[in-house]
Amino acid sequence: MDGVNTGTASRIHGLDTLRALAVTLVVLHHYTLFVSDAPTFGWVGTMGWAGVDLFFALSGYLIGNQILAALGSASGFGLGRFYVRRLLRTLPNFWAVLALYALWPAWRGDTPMLPLWQYLTFTQNIHLQPGTAFSHAWSLCIEEQFYMLLPAAAILGAALGQGGVRQRWAWGALLLAVAGGMLARATIWQDGENAPNRLGYYYQYIYYSSWCRADELLAGVALALLKHRAPGLWRRLLAYGDALLAAGAAVIGVAFAWFLDDHYGFAQTVAGYPLLALGFALLILAALAPHSLLHRVRVPGAAGLALWSYAIYLTHKSVSILVAQRLAQAGHGAEEAITVAACMAASLAAGGLLYVLVEAPFMRLRARWDAALSPAPAPALR
Repeated sequence: MDGVNTGTASRIHGLDTLRALAVTLVVLHHYTLFVSDAPTFGWVGTMGWAGVDLFFALSGYLIGNQILAALGSASGFGLGRFYVRRLLRTLPNFWAVLALYALWPAWRGDTPMLPLWQYLTFTQNIHLQPGTAFSHAWSLCIEEQFYMLLPAAAILGAALGQGGVRQRWAWGALLLAVAGGMLARATIWQDGENAPNRLGYYYQYIYYSSWCRADELLAGVALALLKHRAPGLWRRLLAYGDALLAAGAAVIGVAFAWFLDDHYGFAQTVAGYPLLALGFALLILAALAPHSLLHRVRVPGAAGLALWSYAIYLTHKSVSILVAQRLAQAGHGAEEAITVAACMAASLAAGGLLYVLVEAPFMRLRARWDAALSPAPAPALR
């Protein structure tokens, strides 16, 4: 969810657009689930859960790109520095919102809190039951687990050999991980075929599961690997930006239609998530292609929405519920335009406030810490 902050000068409009799209989809989906309990936004709200998968693909690429770039640099990759940077990025916002859930009963409503240690250790998603407080942090748990494991896997891969050997190991590991996820989903789905509560079983053991939901993260890492280990092919692909955009939109359209037909079916469960991963990977490629429409067009407001996306993701659910409750007392239904607009505006405001008060100060702290650790440039020879 958190993505990667970059300076304004180095922002890529296409990636900002995708990140803004991802958070918009999630907010609309959660509105239909937890506020209106109706198809308020049609199929867009129904499929909005895929915004999380788009976030996963973006994170996989951006973090994989950071790690592989550092491994190929003269200074090398610092594991401790990577973890500190990641924790400074994710923990302050998370802790601030977790405090609201733990200390302000109105913020969590009637939903029960899990033991605090599950939130603090990012293991909340393991066998998570729907209907608990801060349940949408399940995706953050998967990302944090990914951040812990990927650097170690990259360092191990770098130590296994040089050139072609290293590349074959990396691609083999990625393909094995995707196949393992498909096998895990197939096995778990079949084991729960006769479960009394099929929907609850699906979310608890498949949808929220770390070993079942890594497809998009792995697709993002595959893009980073392609960029750093096959630069010639990478450049040739980026020359076809609009074709990549069209192909990505087509694949995602097929995946959306398939999931809308039966989100919880066996075939969709096994193969639908890799299909989404492929579609989002193609969109990310298009966003990075200099001549593509997605890369060139600067969507008004997308950069700000992308910058606040992590904060909005953490706060929007409770904010929308609270605002809708107040408007319901005044006689306005959840599907009325005034309620929808008020909830969207409040979600944006709450995310912006969290960004300004918590996230931005820690990002400045991280920047100063980075500058202090970076080696000073060598003096010019005269």
